[in-house]
Amino acid sequence: MASGLFALLDDVAAIAKVAAASVDDVVAQAGKAGVKAAGVVIDDAAVTPRYAVGFAASRELPIIWRIAMGSLRNKLIFLLPGALVLALVAPWAITPLLMAGGVFLCFEGAEKVLELVLPHVAHGDSESAVDAAGDPGTLERQKIAGAVKTDFILSAEIMAITLAGVSDQSFWMQAAVLAVVGIGITAAVYGVVALIVKADDVGVALASNPRPAASLLGLRKLAAGEAGALDRALARVTQPIGRGLVLGMPHTLTLLALVGTVAMLWVGGGIIIHGLETFGFTTLGHGVHVIAATAGHALPAWLAPIVEWLVAAALAAVFGFLIGGVTVVVMQRLMGPLIRLFKKPSPSSEAAH
Repeated sequence: MASGLFALLDDVAAIAKVAAASVDDVVAQAGKAGVKAAGVVIDDAAVTPRYAVGFAASRELPIIWRIAMGSLRNKLIFLLPGALVLALVAPWAITPLLMAGGVFLCFEGAEKVLELVLPHVAHGDSESAVDAAGDPGTLERQKIAGAVKTDFILSAEIMAITLAGVSDQSFWMQAAVLAVVGIGITAAVYGVVALIVKADDVGVALASNPRPAASLLGLRKLAAGEAGALDRALARVTQPIGRGLVLGMPHTLTLLALVGTVAMLWVGGGIIIHGLETFGFTTLGHGVHVIAATAGHALPAWLAPIVEWLVAAALAAVFGFLIGGVTVVVMQRLMGPLIRLFKKPSPSSEAAH
């Protein structure tokens, strides 16, 4: 009886070792796949903060939370099962779908560039914007819906890139890695986004707090009293930091918007170039590689990889802008009139006429 118990414990220990090894494999595979999707992650983190700009401070974190939940739903409920089914029954469809998502990213990025230089060229639903302007709740819902829609494309790219990185693994390993990457990237991206959008509030709190030591940097409320020596010493550091955050965040958000736009073009253009290579059209990808390698060889060896990457990303962004620009024109000249033709006029517009 005792020997049977010990044998059972040995079996349990062996199973536990296998399970631990499997967990380690999943984490390792997820880490490798997450690195490959880093470009899209940067895009996601750079694009999302703008959806919370312009709202009351009390609404910023709830908006980010709802977008994060929408992102997680996109990844785990829709994209993960879809990716696994595609890998099983139609693996040939993954690359075309990736390229379609790349075209969408190029369209979004090119539209933002055109809005800056030619505001009348980029399309926009001005009527809905005007309607929403008088209703903060409607505007918030529209912003969240737009963020989740954009996130769906970015999440699809992340999941597809992840799947491509573990295409030689078993079905259950693929599922586990996709789940780990989906949850991990969502937590990381929207955690960073929450820090970004609340940085100005943190700055105000630090700049206006004369007793940072006694209040634990504002984490607890204090009764009225004089600042002690430690408070005065620490305030010389925290108050300038707070003012710097307040003054710097508008510029940081502007820079992030620029980074997000460039990342859209870079990621979208790169996906299309790689997709063309998959289908045998290698001239464009080979040209980008040659130009980037030439630029890298002209510089010291320690700097060459960085320059090669930057040149390749810049060329992909230029190509993405060209693709996006053509898509904007097509959407305006062809799809726009068709949409307006079949779109029912709103009661407000009928009343205006």
